[in-house]
Amino acid sequence: MPRKIILDMDPGVDDAVALCLALADPGLEVVAVTATGGNVGPEQASRNVQAIIERIDPTRWPRIGAADPLQPLRSDARDLHGPNGLAGIELPVAEKANRHASVKVIADEVRNASGEITLISTGPMTNVAAVLTLEPDIARSLRQVIVLGGSVRVGGNATPAAEFNAYCDPGAAREVFQAGASIVVVPLDISEQMVFGYDLLEFVRARTSRTATFLAELLPGFYRAYRERFGMEGVCLHDIAAVLFATNPELFATDLMHGDVETAGELTIGATVFDRRSRPDGKPNLEVAVRVDVAAARNILFRVLENAC
Repeated sequence: MPRKIILDMDPGVDDAVALCLALADPGLEVVAVTATGGNVGPEQASRNVQAIIERIDPTRWPRIGAADPLQPLRSDARDLHGPNGLAGIELPVAEKANRHASVKVIADEVRNASGEITLISTGPMTNVAAVLTLEPDIARSLRQVIVLGGSVRVGGNATPAAEFNAYCDPGAAREVFQAGASIVVVPLDISEQMVFGYDLLEFVRARTSRTATFLAELLPGFYRAYRERFGMEGVCLHDIAAVLFATNPELFATDLMHGDVETAGELTIGATVFDRRSRPDGKPNLEVAVRVDVAAARNILFRVLENAC
């Protein structure tokens, strides 16, 4: 039986690839895709979620949630993902008369399938924090929460100390870490290993599915941005790591840790602190991914995309 998931994301090119992966994997049932600002502002993120789903046109459409247009964010990543978050490609989008807030969509779907839903967050944790704190019963009703965020040993990518998703809304990240739900953290240490050379671009260009043709249009600008900004002949698809944890947890090794987020530091705001010491008074609140089988992860992405619609 497919695992029911909600994807809360801030598309973003790697979010778009993660969404394609989730929609194409027969082991998942994507019941909702909810937008949060992050890589782009909240309005653009909401538009991108809808546009990607309309473009792929999956057999079973998930519910769509819109980000709070007043969502406060410390940063964005348009310098890497392009002004619209999709590497500059323009996707048409139908006008929706009634847009449902992401937080409401998440809460509704979790209540409709109590104990069955895994919530996967690949952007700033604003919506996840709101759901877990404003709707306390939701934390108990979720099967699992998987968040892409923070770093254990590698420092940051938004600042020297802070990973992007935690940095954008550190208060939300702290609330999620402390919410008491079953939370798995897939940190930057893991996600930065999801690097793909031009073999991925060649792969999607050689196929004719709706998913492949979309990715063949989307990815070239992302490869170009990585080459210009980092000198890389490849791209890092951070967000697929969180989806892969839901579908293939055996690829990962995890440790139980106590984690928290700095919300006030002048130089360290958004930094995540994971206590790895063995202490009798230590009370871990998080399961943290510490290793991943990169080769197997790559193979799964190619295999799933091979059979995408």
